[in-house]
Amino acid sequence: MDLTSPTECLLQLCDEHFELEDYKAGVPRWCTGCGDNAILAAVQRLCRDERLRPEKTVFVSGIGCSSRFPHYMATYGFHGIHGRALPVAEGVKMSRPDLTVFVNTGDGDCCSIGAAHWIHAIRYNMNITVFLHDNQIYGLTKKQASPTSPIGTKSNTTPRGSYLEALNPLTVTLGVQNVSFVAQAVDWAPDMLYDIVKAAYHHRGLSFVRIVQRCPEWLPQSLDPWMHDPSKVQVLHHADGLQPSAGTSKLYKNQVEHDPINIDRAREIASQQDVIPVGILYRNPEVPCYEDLRRSTKLVTPSYVRAGLNAELDKYTVWPGNAGRPQ
Repeated sequence: MDLTSPTECLLQLCDEHFELEDYKAGVPRWCTGCGDNAILAAVQRLCRDERLRPEKTVFVSGIGCSSRFPHYMATYGFHGIHGRALPVAEGVKMSRPDLTVFVNTGDGDCCSIGAAHWIHAIRYNMNITVFLHDNQIYGLTKKQASPTSPIGTKSNTTPRGSYLEALNPLTVTLGVQNVSFVAQAVDWAPDMLYDIVKAAYHHRGLSFVRIVQRCPEWLPQSLDPWMHDPSKVQVLHHADGLQPSAGTSKLYKNQVEHDPINIDRAREIASQQDVIPVGILYRNPEVPCYEDLRRSTKLVTPSYVRAGLNAELDKYTVWPGNAGRPQ
């Protein structure tokens, strides 16, 4: 059932206009040079360009530097507990499919404590957009190795260097049944970052975007080889994928044509270690969304929600004698 009310339909008759300031809330407290700032700028620009109504937009996060994101968006937001951003977002989307739902999560938040939720969110393929802010370190808790930390990373938990090869979020996601959209961006290429964020938003299904980002506080030079040598960034272009601008192509000459419907080739590209592939690795709009398969036929009104809450609370009420006890 379409839950859009007649009032909302009338509002759409007006040419709504929004400025960047309509989506800004507070002053970001991220470190100077942190990639989170670039991601925030790209997403706020997307909201403005797509004229997303703040009251119909939700940002959900877990715990970590990236998870402060909802605090800086003048929309609805939910700052959850560690690793639980995805199930919260799925609950929001299931109960309110008319809302635009984004998730901001970090490499520790998503790939460690939240790994089970991450896998099953991909399988459920609900229509939400997920941004994995991957700085390859636990930043908020002051430098501990994360699942995506490169082997040899020296941190407070691995003072002699991490022993295990880093987990690859792209190959993991591409290996889950019902995956429908996987892309990768880097925070220091803002034009491509915005184009990928936009493509993810327009995909119907769970869009998973890994954003390789800098951490100037704890890993200040870890990404320098890729930042200072554009040939180490491999741009994936295709008519059905990313189409870089002339300016981007002039700087990033290492480009390959990749059809994002080819999942086998996407897995090969995601497995590369000598370059960072940037673009849309996989997109399949034919994968069904879970909320469409399980869509409720009841209109979620305030009275309906209140009745459901009262029914649940009544299960735990201690009634005097049998008077008024629910049967």
